[in-house]
Amino acid sequence: MHHFERCALVAYRCPAGKWTIGWGMTYYPDGRKVKAGDRITQAEADAMFVILLERDFVPAVRKAIGAAATTPAQFGAMVALAYNIGTFRFAWSTVARRHRAGDAVGASAAFLLWNKVRGAVSSGLMRRRRAEAALYLGNFVELKALTFGKVAA
Repeated sequence: MHHFERCALVAYRCPAGKWTIGWGMTYYPDGRKVKAGDRITQAEADAMFVILLERDFVPAVRKAIGAAATTPAQFGAMVALAYNIGTFRFAWSTVARRHRAGDAVGASAAFLLWNKVRGAVSSGLMRRRRAEAALYLGNFVELKALTFGKVAA
């Protein structure tokens, strides 16, 4: 996910208009929302990323997909999507629904449905979603191409 989330040590408004800090985080581990003027260190950003990922996103994706057979690549792709769109949206997404049904091709295609910011298609989100779909399918050649060779199996 670090390829698609930049690390900012000073809060900024993301394209969706939310105050964001660190590795694309909109809230802190204690639940406070990020606000204008917030500052953190690189060590804090890295630690918060791990805490939020392990505490909030990994369990939420596990719950959303239930007992469906899941490869590590599929799980990683779905966690990356949930991190970007939120756990509530992920739980009700076509990606999760098709994954639970065992439809890997349909689930991978459904990543591309999450391509808009404020109603407009985002080229950055399209590249990100194509990379997540490639990861989901275990297509590491495509993943590498979409991440400029910075992500490998």
